[in-house]
Amino acid sequence: MSGTVYMAKFVDWHQVGPLLSLAGLDRSLAQVGRVMIKPNLVADQPPPVTTPVSLVTEIIRFVRQSNPKIDIIVADGCGSLKYETSQVFSSQGYTAMAAAMAVSLLDLNSALPLRHLSSPRCRRWPEMYLPEILFDSFLISVPVLKAHSMAGVTLTMKNMMGAAPPAYYRQNGHWKKASFHENIQEAIFDLNQYRTPDFTLLDATVGMPEAHLWGPVCQPPIARLLAGSDPVAIDAYAAGLLGIDWRQIGHIVLADGCLGQAEPIGVREL
Repeated sequence: MSGTVYMAKFVDWHQVGPLLSLAGLDRSLAQVGRVMIKPNLVADQPPPVTTPVSLVTEIIRFVRQSNPKIDIIVADGCGSLKYETSQVFSSQGYTAMAAAMAVSLLDLNSALPLRHLSSPRCRRWPEMYLPEILFDSFLISVPVLKAHSMAGVTLTMKNMMGAAPPAYYRQNGHWKKASFHENIQEAIFDLNQYRTPDFTLLDATVGMPEAHLWGPVCQPPIARLLAGSDPVAIDAYAAGLLGIDWRQIGHIVLADGCLGQAEPIGVREL
């Protein structure tokens, strides 16, 4: 378990490449055939609610430089019942970016086939369905630094909820993944036991300290980019940037020592 977070004080998006290089992502991609980049596109709202398309563009450039033969997919599944992920892709600039960069877009809400998973370790989700393509790709999570009214924070582990198919996880709720609201901390942890990101680049350039869809932004802005292959270290450190003790966030506590290391954390700065 690494317990290492790589950090850059944000000036502009051109820092993305050097930060990813410092974190060793280029080495991890050397033998990879396909990369899935998963931003947070939970709703049709601009950053900092959602992941900036400019950030994802810089990640694509870095991946291509690291491995020119790699297949790149940008994928997420929005939460609203009022529209589909394609609307978010279009209005937040991802459709135009994908055309310009020659990458594919994928709505994880409807991606097929699904893999049926089961594990006796998972109490909230002893069985789970997730898109097969998640397991055939090197998964880069690109969340945004935000608090969450139910989960406490929404960072890289909670960002995986965008991959849950509504056909199994809506359960007549008011949004596409409503069944996660029941025992949400255990639900996030179990989801990540089945599939957690291989690498994270977390956008902490602004920060939302109260909620994930509304409310004030951090003043002054946090002005950080965080990267690394340990999702628990990333989430524990990022929670601290919002003034939240990771020990108060159930899914981070559950994941500590299992999916990564929340303490001690080593920070390497660009």
